[in-house]
Amino acid sequence: MASTTVSSVVATPRTGTFNKGFARRVRMQGLIPAVVYGAGKESVAVTVDPKVITKILYSDSGHNTIFDLAIEGAPASKGMIVEWQNEPIKGHLLHIDIKRIAMDKAMRVSVPVQLIGTPAGVKMGGGVLGQVLHEVEVECLPGDIPSHIDVDVSALEVNGAIHISDLPHSDKIKFLGGEHDLVAHVTVAKEEAVAEPVAGPAEPEVAKKGKQDADAAVPAAGDKKK
Repeated sequence: MASTTVSSVVATPRTGTFNKGFARRVRMQGLIPAVVYGAGKESVAVTVDPKVITKILYSDSGHNTIFDLAIEGAPASKGMIVEWQNEPIKGHLLHIDIKRIAMDKAMRVSVPVQLIGTPAGVKMGGGVLGQVLHEVEVECLPGDIPSHIDVDVSALEVNGAIHISDLPHSDKIKFLGGEHDLVAHVTVAKEEAVAEPVAGPAEPEVAKKGKQDADAAVPAAGDKKK
């Protein structure tokens, strides 16, 4: 499933001194500062609506979403969110970077991997499913970027594995990782080791050590009385 344009972003160019005070005033107006760059054009400092950006980030295609980008005074283009900064406590958006996208040029993006089904090795063999790669890097045209890659693991037995070579391939998407890179596997559940009681000569050794300590303490007490 390719990502689609689910929204449009209107960006207003900003001028002045870009310091913390300026950014704070922008946020008080209900906007956030942003930078638009790419496609061989100069970078532009702008302000955008954080509600629109949040909607895009939480959409099915997330930050891989291609959207219509309208900058006042500039021709319309396509854009993608490539970096964003959140306030550490409340999580509010503070700043984003938007890259202009050329729809006829391939680009590299990371796409989430979703495991579908319950492995037979988990159902019948008592194994444990582990996902090693939660994202894979692909190269494709912007219009062909998948929102996620689904892989069916229901037939996976104990000690079975899924590699990048096992993911659904197409002539529109090129996987950039190694074909043998591990994506997911079913392993044997490890039993917790039961601690066995200490037996044999261990007890006499402990007792002997305690006795030696006691004997050593007696002269010291005697010396103190003298």
